[in-house]
Amino acid sequence: MAKRIDVENVNIYYSKFHAVQDVTLTIEPRSCTAFIGSSGCGKSTVLRTLNRMHEVIPGGRVEGKVLLDGQDLYAPGVDPVGVRRSVGMVFQRPNPFPTMTIRDNVAAGLRLNGIKDKKRVDEVVEKSLRGANLWNEVKDRLDKPGAGLSGGQQQRLCIARAIAVEPQVLLMDEPCSALDPISTLAIEDLITELKPKYTIVIVTHNMQQAARVADRTAFFNLEAQGKPGRLIEIDDTTRIFNNPKERATEDYISGRFG
Repeated sequence: MAKRIDVENVNIYYSKFHAVQDVTLTIEPRSCTAFIGSSGCGKSTVLRTLNRMHEVIPGGRVEGKVLLDGQDLYAPGVDPVGVRRSVGMVFQRPNPFPTMTIRDNVAAGLRLNGIKDKKRVDEVVEKSLRGANLWNEVKDRLDKPGAGLSGGQQQRLCIARAIAVEPQVLLMDEPCSALDPISTLAIEDLITELKPKYTIVIVTHNMQQAARVADRTAFFNLEAQGKPGRLIEIDDTTRIFNNPKERATEDYISGRFG
C-alpha cells in the first residue's frame, strides 16, 4: 500500500558541513513527485534521507523528522534495514548484481527476507518483471546474467528488483541519466504505470522529464557555494512550470541560471 511522506524541518549534514537547510514538504501517495534544481543544491541528498541512505555516508546525519504515514523513520529503535525495505531505491546507473542471473537479481531481496519457496519466488519474479515491463523481453533467458542486458533493460531489472519486496515508496535518483532516449521513454512510461501502486520520488536534471512524469515538483536551490541548499517551493507540476510563485524558480525554469 502506497504511503504518504511528511518531511518536517529537516537539516542534513556531512560531518560539520550543513548541506541542506530546513526542508518541509509532503509527498502524496500513489503519485510521482520530482525534485529539480541545479547541481549541488541538495535534491539527491534529500532523496537519500527518505530511506536513511544518507547516514551510510561517513559523517552523514539528519536533524528533523521524516514521517512515513505518521511513523518517524529516524525515531530511536527504528531499524534502517526495515526502512529500506519499505522505501526502495533505484540509482543513477543501473547496478544489477553482475554475477547473478536475471532471476536471481530479482529474487535477491526475497531471499534476504527468508523467502525460499521456489514456487513463491518464481511467482514474484514473474510479477515483478511484468511490473517493470521487462517480462516479455527476458522470459526465455532468466538464467542468463543480468549484466548481459542493455542499459535500459538493466535499469528496468533494478526496478523489478526494488518492487519485488513490495515497498510502499520507490525512490529514483536520476534513473535515466545514463540511458539513451528510447530507454528513457521506456522508464518514463513505467513510472506512469507504477504511480497507481506506489509513492514515487524522482530526482532529475531533465525538466522536460519532470513535466512528463511528475504530478508535483519540488525546486531546490543553492544560493552560493558553501551555503546549504534549500527547498524554494513545491507545487503541482503544471503550476511550477507555468506560474511559479518564486522568482528563483522562474529563473531556473526559463534557463536564466542553473
